[in-house]
Amino acid sequence: MNPEPAADWRLFQGNGTQRRVTLPQAPPWRRFGGSRRGAPGPLPYLIAPEHADVVNAALHLRRPLLVTGPAGTGKSSLARAVAHELDLGEVLRWPVNSRANVQDALYRYDAIGRLRETTLSRDRGEAEPSIGSFVRLGPLGTALVPGPRPRVLLVDELDKGDVDLPNDLLTVFEEGVFEIPELARLPESQSVVQVLAADSQDPVTVERGKVLCTEFPVVVITSNGERDFPPAFLRRCIRLDLPTPDEERLRAIVAAHLGDGALVGVEDLLRSFLQRRGPGELATDQLLNAVFLRAGGVDLDADGLLDAVLHQLGGTV
Repeated sequence: MNPEPAADWRLFQGNGTQRRVTLPQAPPWRRFGGSRRGAPGPLPYLIAPEHADVVNAALHLRRPLLVTGPAGTGKSSLARAVAHELDLGEVLRWPVNSRANVQDALYRYDAIGRLRETTLSRDRGEAEPSIGSFVRLGPLGTALVPGPRPRVLLVDELDKGDVDLPNDLLTVFEEGVFEIPELARLPESQSVVQVLAADSQDPVTVERGKVLCTEFPVVVITSNGERDFPPAFLRRCIRLDLPTPDEERLRAIVAAHLGDGALVGVEDLLRSFLQRRGPGELATDQLLNAVFLRAGGVDLDADGLLDAVLHQLGGTV
């Protein structure tokens, strides 16, 4: 039996009348910052034993894990699950797009900012600021900073990058070292410089302009299969192909995120989701959205509402 429609779920009336309303609590996967404080941990991640074994192989071999699969199968979430279970801190995320390059992922040097601040300091008769104040490591560069435990680096949607990007990563992945020329050219008296990390204001010490990892980071690379990668790159990765979840796993995912009670009265939503779903056409989080609304008493039978939630991901919008 479906819950009674919530009379006040329509926060927006579309009648132009201004009023102050209390927004309901967001779904667990759409809570950020302070709204998630006090939670027992990150959202649950369900993975089959045979797929977890592939992850463990990559961990033992210290090789990047290349994760493929349709949208909504949990490719990006896998990096956060590994970081949480192994207590490796926050995930360093590098979202790849058509303009992404390895240089920016390693570090950025603000030459114009340094020139401006140096000029101002001279005019005030003050000491010039350290060059390290204008060097910030990127997510890849921060992941290679030496430390007692490795960091987790998520290279998200590598297939959206330039065709040469995978090959540009090979040297960094094989050697675990990169140079910052602007620091390497400094005199011996300035061989040790404090720079900024990607995810914090805490300084990172760089000697003679080189960053060399002591523990290769846990690298999770996701791909939506939009293009092929070169054999030399694939040879250095461990491949994990996440399948589209079947009905049993969908039920487990719903229960893990929303509790067992959320499965009551959602048989029609499951059937509709499975009937509409094709390769790359629907994502699991769309089902979670529909179940969350149904659990809150929203009438998903209203004109077009279910279609809006379970909309196709492919094709022209």
